[in-house]
Amino acid sequence: MKRRNFLHQAGLGSLLLYSGNFPMDAWSNGDITKITILHTNDVHSRIDPFPMDGSRNAGQGGAARRKALIDSIRAKEPHVLLLDAGDIYQGTPYFNFFKGELEFKLMSEMGYDAATLGNHDFDATIDQLAANRHLAKFPFIVSNYDFSNTPMQGLSQPYHIIRKGGAKIGLLSACIELDGLVPKAWYGDTQYLDPVAHANKYATLLREEEKCDYVICLSHLGYQYRDEKISDVKLASLSKNIDLIIGGHTHTFMKEPRWVKNLAGEPVLIHQAGWGGILLGKIELFIERNRKNTCVSCKSLPVGEVLNSAY
Repeated sequence: MKRRNFLHQAGLGSLLLYSGNFPMDAWSNGDITKITILHTNDVHSRIDPFPMDGSRNAGQGGAARRKALIDSIRAKEPHVLLLDAGDIYQGTPYFNFFKGELEFKLMSEMGYDAATLGNHDFDATIDQLAANRHLAKFPFIVSNYDFSNTPMQGLSQPYHIIRKGGAKIGLLSACIELDGLVPKAWYGDTQYLDPVAHANKYATLLREEEKCDYVICLSHLGYQYRDEKISDVKLASLSKNIDLIIGGHTHTFMKEPRWVKNLAGEPVLIHQAGWGGILLGKIELFIERNRKNTCVSCKSLPVGEVLNSAY
C-alpha cells in the first residue's frame, strides 16, 4: 500500500513519519500495536510553573500540570511509556532545599517507566543521588558509566526491557562525560565509558538476543555541536540497531523530529523536548506484529494553563 493511502485510511494525519509497508488488513485485524511514548528532559527541578513575570516562559510547565496531561493521555491510550533523558535536578530552590528528594517522589507519582542521568543529577554529590535512589520507583538506565566502588554501584542498570501491548521495547542510554562539567568530588570514582561503543553493544543485545521490537536510547549527550564532540546526531550516524534517540542536555526545542541514517543506512529518529518541563514530548509508535514494520508520528505538547482535550 502506498504511504499516502496508509496515512489517509489509518487516520494518522500528515505528521506521520513512515517506515515499512503496513497492509490495511493488519490494522483491521488488530495486528498493529500502538504505543504512546511520552518523554521529558532537562526538567531542572521546575516543580512550579514558571512565574507570571512577563518573561517568555511565564505560566508554562509545572509538575501538577504535567501529571494532569499525562493522566489525560493515559485515560485515552492503553499502552503509554513515560521516559526522561536526564538533568532531573538543579535549577530552583526546591533542589537547594530538598536535594532532589522531591523530584524523584513526583516522578514516581507520575508513573515514569525509566530515566537516565544527566550531569546536573550529580550536583548534590553521588552520595546524595544514591541516598535518594529508593524514592524513584522506576529504573535508571545507565549504559556508559561504571559505578563500581561508588555509592551508586548496583543502583542502575545498563539496559531494560518493557513490554507494552505485546511488544518488547528495549531501553539503553548514552550519558555525557562528567569531567569538565561536574567537580570530581561530586561524581567520585564514576568511570566514563565510550557512549557509542556501549550504545551499540546494548542495542545489539536488545535487538538480536532479546528480540526487541523497538530500541530506544535515552541520551544526555546533546543534540548537535559545531565541533566533533559526540552528540545525538553523531551517535545516530555511528549506531546499529537503535530506532529512536530521546535526547537532552542542549535544551533543544525541536519543532519536528530528525531522521539520521545509521551505519547500515537505516533511519534513526531523534527528538528532544526543550527544558524546564515546558513541553511533554509525544511519539506515537505503531508496530506490526511478526513483520516488525513500524511507523511513528511525533510532536511536543505544551504543559500550560489549559489542557487541550485533543491530546
